[in-house]
Amino acid sequence: MTTATENTATGAPGEGPSLRTASMHTRTLPGWFPPVLLVACAALVSGALFALGSFHPASAAVLTALLYLIAVVVVSAVVENGRKATDRLVTGVVYCCFVLAMVPLVSLLSTVVINGIRRFDLYFLSVSMNGVIPSMDAGGVYHAIVGTLVITGIATAISVPVGLLTAIYVVEYGRGRLKAAITFFVDVMTGIPSIVAGLFVVALWIMIFGPGQTNGLAGAISLSVLMIPVVVRSSEEMLRLVPADLREASYALGVPKWLTIVKVVLPTAVAGLTTGIMLALARVIGETAPLILTAGTSSTRINANPAEGQMMSLPVFIYQQVRAMGSSGDAGVFSEERAWAAALTLILVVMLLFLAARLVSRFFSPKLGR
Repeated sequence: MTTATENTATGAPGEGPSLRTASMHTRTLPGWFPPVLLVACAALVSGALFALGSFHPASAAVLTALLYLIAVVVVSAVVENGRKATDRLVTGVVYCCFVLAMVPLVSLLSTVVINGIRRFDLYFLSVSMNGVIPSMDAGGVYHAIVGTLVITGIATAISVPVGLLTAIYVVEYGRGRLKAAITFFVDVMTGIPSIVAGLFVVALWIMIFGPGQTNGLAGAISLSVLMIPVVVRSSEEMLRLVPADLREASYALGVPKWLTIVKVVLPTAVAGLTTGIMLALARVIGETAPLILTAGTSSTRINANPAEGQMMSLPVFIYQQVRAMGSSGDAGVFSEERAWAAALTLILVVMLLFLAARLVSRFFSPKLGR
């Protein structure tokens, strides 16, 4: 009887009085209000700056963001409540930080694309600099692409097994002082400057083969020194995210530990492991200093043999062309165009590698049934 009376009083059969009271006393700004307010703030700030004769995109964006945050908080506090106003303030700050972080990335990509697209064509990608002098409007980056793929491929082949096995030991087997020592040295190696890795390999190569022996294999080893600690740390974190229940369920079925790692732990973490490996690869694919010391800078021919003489790479090619930009006449102009086009090529190579990694993680990660 009481329930029926309350339902009748609220005017909605089956709806409790508390829900009706909350809906009556809670007001919410419409969904279109924040974007409309942002546009109005941008128009107001731009008009004021134009009137003062001091318009600049950066200053206009900053003032628009500040005005929008103040306006949306005041309006939300008046129309809604203090908690909602705080939520809108934090949401606006997060969006502003995101846009601020995207500005240098968009600026970098747009600059490289605008300046590099002028020479970026099939000819540039399919020929080398063999026989090309700086004043010639010719030559391409094919030999540097081959060198980059060979050097980073060997570095990846060295670093991934070593780094992944090290992470498996630290997470699954490591105990006591040995585990602490491995973790400590991995952390130390993570902060090693790239030039130091190059000098280490140069000293090692001089001890084994004598002075002046620079080749792609030495460059790959110098990159692997930088790549291994990144693979270890990222793989270690991904393996720790695998739920312990999966391991315990496998052990309960009588599966040995090594087979549990191979069949359960690694397939579960394959997406994160692939991402970590790609981050490590992106960390080293643009390194210049160690390759200048170990792989050389004077190769202009196509060389796919890492043990046979010097080998050019995209970062070193860009470095060479930038150095030649100070030349007088057409040589400086052509060098600048080749440098920007090579930078665009390097970005595209990294993007293709990340796309391949996403496909690997998509097709090889375990499928979760419902």
